[in-house]
Amino acid sequence: MSDQIIDLHQWFQTPAGQYLLDWERAHVDAAVADIFGYHALQLGVPELDGLQANRMPHQWLATEHTPPSTDLAGRPQALHTDFAALPFPASSLDLVLLPHTLEFSSDPHATLREVERVLVPDGRVVICGLNPTSLWGLRQSRGRLCQRLGFGSLFLPDSGDFIGYWRLRDWLRLLGFEVEVGQLGCYRPAVRSDKWLQRMEWMDGAGARWWPIFGAAYFLVAVKRVRGMRLLGPAWKTAPARAGKPVSIANHVSDFENGEK
Repeated sequence: MSDQIIDLHQWFQTPAGQYLLDWERAHVDAAVADIFGYHALQLGVPELDGLQANRMPHQWLATEHTPPSTDLAGRPQALHTDFAALPFPASSLDLVLLPHTLEFSSDPHATLREVERVLVPDGRVVICGLNPTSLWGLRQSRGRLCQRLGFGSLFLPDSGDFIGYWRLRDWLRLLGFEVEVGQLGCYRPAVRSDKWLQRMEWMDGAGARWWPIFGAAYFLVAVKRVRGMRLLGPAWKTAPARAGKPVSIANHVSDFENGEK
């Protein structure tokens, strides 16, 4: 029997899951604190309260499959909806947070297109994801191979289809997004023990310096750009040009003096 963890919400309770959430929470809080507007939405992963540092007056937490044990007390207004068909009008949200939403979605392309639809021009999307090109991704691939051979277990939930960092940037670019912030992190190896995770803390600093593209997780902030839109100032009317040859001010002064005399 395999002892694999197949549920994302259970996995977040493990030492590795808590390590990942701590890294993501720090980056998300710093990013959303400076994003202003009126309406913000988080899709999935109630374990990460990604809107707590944001000051928008209207906030929602949307879930597709909320586990019964998840405590939503004191959290933003909860919704239960299809992530590919959000109950919001077009161009109505200022911020959408996607913590591991795309990689555990049945149709990540449709979800991302829906996010583009509901965001206002210059609205922000914040995305957290797992990097398949990492020590964690390597262990997950090895675990799947071993399972096909009839033994072994997975390190990460097996329902996820992990999207590469550069692949996701391409998806965003095709939808008209401009990436403002992109960062990888979590360089400690794929171990289940909290003791070993603590011992490997030095790898976070070394990884960021020597092998930055191999972080187990990535974090992106992208802004929705709408081509052809620009702010217009007042339509000031220009004074009509006078016909004929311009007359020098000196001539007017001379005529005035002659009249007085």
